[in-house]
Amino acid sequence: MTRLLIAEDEPAILDALAYTLRGEGYEVETVEDGEAALEQALTDEFDLMILDLMLPRLSGTEILRRVRQQSALPVIVLTAKSTETDRVLGLEIGADDYVTKPFSMAEVVSRVRALLRRRELDLSGPSQRVRVGSLELDAYAHRVLVDGEPRDLTRSEFRLVTLLASQPDRAFSRRELMEHLWDSTYVGDQRACDIHISNLRRKLERDPARPERIVTVRGVGYKLTTV
Repeated sequence: MTRLLIAEDEPAILDALAYTLRGEGYEVETVEDGEAALEQALTDEFDLMILDLMLPRLSGTEILRRVRQQSALPVIVLTAKSTETDRVLGLEIGADDYVTKPFSMAEVVSRVRALLRRRELDLSGPSQRVRVGSLELDAYAHRVLVDGEPRDLTRSEFRLVTLLASQPDRAFSRRELMEHLWDSTYVGDQRACDIHISNLRRKLERDPARPERIVTVRGVGYKLTTV
């Protein structure tokens, strides 16, 4: 059975999420503080984590940083703030998706299903290596090398660069990239695409301020070039 970990300190939200997701057939564990969330995420086997960024004892952002140092566990972050700051920060440090409070349970279920489907496709995909210039991708091992040096990418970042590398020098629109990311016509907030691309540039470019590998195509989106 698919196992989910929910880290949320507001009892009403925690109970509603757990009740809804159990009703969808998932096995759900819940924690209400950051230290317990980090311990559970690193010591137990879960398929996905729903993480509130505003937790007592240890913040959600710190939990996400530490989890990403050791695990590719899919993570959906929850934030109550209306500004984009938390959403951007969550994506920058490795979240796969975000949901802003207040949210509907149907929205959360949809995001969970989409992320689990992406994870299943990633794990079941064939072993395949792709080289574009000095960039090498190994889909089976979920490994990226630049000039022979490994780079750590989140699951979402890896899926995006894999699509770009499938057709070098082809311009992909933001919608195309996000549809591939979600394996669905649902693409959420397309601005998340720009955040993922910015993170990829920090990890893959010699000078992220002057990208040569992942290039913006004005009025269209992005393409991967051979460098």
